[in-house]
Amino acid sequence: MEYQPILSQNRTYGVANPGYVPAAEGAPAMFAPPGAEGPSAPPASMFDSMPGYEGTVAGGGGGFLPPPMPAYPVPQPEPGPQQPHWNIPSISEDTAREAFQLYASSKCCYSSAPAKDGVITGMDAFNTYRYRLETFTESRSTEWSHEPYNGQPVDAYAQSPPGPWDIPAQAPSFFLDGKQSIRVPYTSSMKSCHVCVGMGRRPCKDCAGAGNKVCWVCNGSGYRHGDDRCHHCNGRGRENCSHCHGQGSRQCDTCRGKQQLLVYINLTVKWTNNSDNYVVEQSSGLQVDNLSKVSGKELFRDSQYMVYPVMGFPDTAVVSASQRLVSEHQGKYSQSSRILQQRQTIELIPVTKVTYTWKGKSHIYFVYGNEFKVHADDYPATCCCTVM
Repeated sequence: MEYQPILSQNRTYGVANPGYVPAAEGAPAMFAPPGAEGPSAPPASMFDSMPGYEGTVAGGGGGFLPPPMPAYPVPQPEPGPQQPHWNIPSISEDTAREAFQLYASSKCCYSSAPAKDGVITGMDAFNTYRYRLETFTESRSTEWSHEPYNGQPVDAYAQSPPGPWDIPAQAPSFFLDGKQSIRVPYTSSMKSCHVCVGMGRRPCKDCAGAGNKVCWVCNGSGYRHGDDRCHHCNGRGRENCSHCHGQGSRQCDTCRGKQQLLVYINLTVKWTNNSDNYVVEQSSGLQVDNLSKVSGKELFRDSQYMVYPVMGFPDTAVVSASQRLVSEHQGKYSQSSRILQQRQTIELIPVTKVTYTWKGKSHIYFVYGNEFKVHADDYPATCCCTVM
């Protein structure tokens, strides 16, 4: 079989190959200029005007929807029970020593000698309180969404859609975060895909819709060395695009080849546990940040729809913090969400400053929390090679 050279502006680009298929049969190549992507965001005309959802946009830009005013009287918070006895526990010397030894053994380069042989000379309690307020809220937002149309029911304008706060949703247990997406009834309609303009396919970006590309072996010349014809492209200088299999187009990712989209309003319901803590300052020298990693003994717990600030607690700093946080939470979260439950707790966090001597020098460490965690900045033997 005789091969005819392909000429372009007096330059040879290989020879015509009768066995080369320019594009997949049955599907003509789709030519598109490089960089032509088509619209990525759906046009505004794609969305119908739904009563009660006029501010809804695609992509969730409509923001959170404020809850409606309650149609029934809101239950008033009830004062929490009085707690006349606030016991202050302390740890024993044995507990402090055991915690210190466990701390030293957990450090790979700490000698155990100071923890075992050090002599405790003083123990000072700097117990402190942690007040925590949790406000469990429900918020709702809407956005226009779409998915490939596969015969789903189309119910737009069959009747007025329910309001965003009238749609039932199953909330999780109190104080546990959760999220639920709900398709708003009577907002679904069928539209042509805006990305592929209802064709179901898009020009292939890798070959710009041509269905073939320059051969990467011979760089389009058709030859590798001198008159040695390129066997990868059979001397054609071009090869079928491997991404679209020579078709010049690929299935539209938006409609997945269905050509049509189901367009509807999606309601997102979020349940959030909003928590704030206040720890009473103590003068032991231990940083407050350390206390966030431990638990304490719970002295007080009050959970109801909306709580009253703590009353009658012996530490006035806790009372002031409770008044401030309760006011802030109820003012802040009732504007854009619905408060479902509040909970306030007071914990006693034990903090003990331990002074000990080792090799004639005085050192300190702290034991804190129910976990008896230890903090020691000046541990005197931090090398495993320390001479005993």
